[in-house]
Amino acid sequence: MILVRHELRQGRGALGIWTAAVGLLLAVCIFIFPEMENEMGGMGDLFGSMGSFTEAFGMDRVNFGTFIGFYSVECGNILGLGGALFSALCGVGALAKEESEHTAEFLLTHPISRGRVTAEKLLAVMLEIFFFNLCVYGIAVISISLCGEPIPWREVNLLHFAYWLLQVEIAGICFGFSAFLQRGTAGVGLGIAILFYFLHLIANLSKNAKFLRYITPFAYADGAEIVAEGKIAIGLVVCGMLYAVGGIAIAFLWYGKKDIT
Repeated sequence: MILVRHELRQGRGALGIWTAAVGLLLAVCIFIFPEMENEMGGMGDLFGSMGSFTEAFGMDRVNFGTFIGFYSVECGNILGLGGALFSALCGVGALAKEESEHTAEFLLTHPISRGRVTAEKLLAVMLEIFFFNLCVYGIAVISISLCGEPIPWREVNLLHFAYWLLQVEIAGICFGFSAFLQRGTAGVGLGIAILFYFLHLIANLSKNAKFLRYITPFAYADGAEIVAEGKIAIGLVVCGMLYAVGGIAIAFLWYGKKDIT
């Protein structure tokens, strides 16, 4: 587990920055709600009349005047997109950085198999995502308590669980890409996360594009839908986890026989 500890030490700076940034934005968003609560009813009616824009962000499915409705849309977008970008960067750079930073010749000359290298790097990525979500969840719960709102535990837990699954899926897919890459990993990772986000918006806007819900993880991490239905779409989660497992399997297979430059 030496490699896991090394990866966690190496990534703690990025983990701290991303956790602080997303947690701070989430806390600010929560603390704004009491100040705007009296105006939320009118804003909900305004957003509800904006047609495609409303449908794209799910504001037609929740009551924007309630805390959980506000949290699912506003805070959900912060945590969903921020978490997706963070997990994509963690996953896509895990294996590729050994070549881009010219450390592969040092690491792979040690008595450790490539399979073990891949497994320990994957474990480190998943631990980073777990710590990120644990900290952000704690910040969210404390912020809700401090702003004086009762905590809707079921909805909050479902939302954060869905966002954690989204990050696991994106990290798994990007981990697969990492086995093929040598440089430019950040751009690839960010591009994958943003592509999934816009595919979700397109799926919400067009009935002919509903099939995209089975491609993008943002479909089962749609805060408005989770709050409105009171559950996570299990079928979409299963599809997403299959994509993640596929990406991880490809990483193990390809990195095990890859010619390291």
